[in-house]
Amino acid sequence: MNNTLDKDKIEIYKSLDIFARQVVEGFITGLHKSPFHGFSVEFAEHRLYNNGESTKNIDWKLYGRTDKLFVKRYEEETNLRCQLVIDTSSSMYFPVDHNPSLEHPNKMTFAVYAAAVLMELLKKQRDAFGLTLFSDKIDIQTDTRSSTLHQKYIYTLLEPLLQKYDAEKNSMKKTSIADPLHLVAEKLKRRSLVVILTDGWVDTEEQEKVFDALRHLRHCKHEVMLFHIYDNDKEINLNYGNKPHHFIDVETNKQIKIRPNEIAEQYRNLMAQQTATLKERAIQYGVDYIPADINQGFHQVLQPYLIKRSRLY
Repeated sequence: MNNTLDKDKIEIYKSLDIFARQVVEGFITGLHKSPFHGFSVEFAEHRLYNNGESTKNIDWKLYGRTDKLFVKRYEEETNLRCQLVIDTSSSMYFPVDHNPSLEHPNKMTFAVYAAAVLMELLKKQRDAFGLTLFSDKIDIQTDTRSSTLHQKYIYTLLEPLLQKYDAEKNSMKKTSIADPLHLVAEKLKRRSLVVILTDGWVDTEEQEKVFDALRHLRHCKHEVMLFHIYDNDKEINLNYGNKPHHFIDVETNKQIKIRPNEIAEQYRNLMAQQTATLKERAIQYGVDYIPADINQGFHQVLQPYLIKRSRLY
């Protein structure tokens, strides 16, 4: 795969929409519920009339039934603000030994195309979007805008990530998810949809910090979608056969020679536990957890999820 996003692969999603599950704050009339009541589209509730205010929103039919004055309140529909947060650490280029495609993506390819699809849907809806790239710190964080020029700028940031793994360019970038997410929570001044695309592989101590960061985002009233991107065959089930293998950690360069079958059962139990904990805690905090096994292919993961979400919300 070259360093240019294939727009035809993104185009097939143009008939879908991405809705906010919770109320959002925005500036223009759009598709999503706002916490600010106006006099626009959808009825919300009644409240008692206060002496001296305008009578134009009094519900006279209700007055006829109750002999009391009630005012109609409406929910304004407004635009969504979305921050696309992509893990760019070295482990996101796994597997490193092939040319990725959407049919057989590595984790980074999945993340970049998922972000591109979501950005296209947001742009179609006149919603605002921004991009955050992080490894052990935030490397890039853009403003949140909805213009075509802004979209083109984000494409220039995404496309270099599609390069094939290069040991000199891509290795030794460590993962620290918690600190960047805390900064994202602090930098977003309006409630937003935060889409996190990461493999989530951190040690036990760091995992607790990640959970704290997710709580921080939710405390700030942001809606959170967490794409947990992984290779189920190699990373979860350790399917490498019984012959000796030489494993190299691309983030630390630590190396080990083992027969995978000798540790497979213990390893699978550990990974299953870590994955289950991430899912359970995400659900506990009201985070939309999306498992993304790259072995299934890009479209087989993203398209069913977006269709399901559009029906739910």
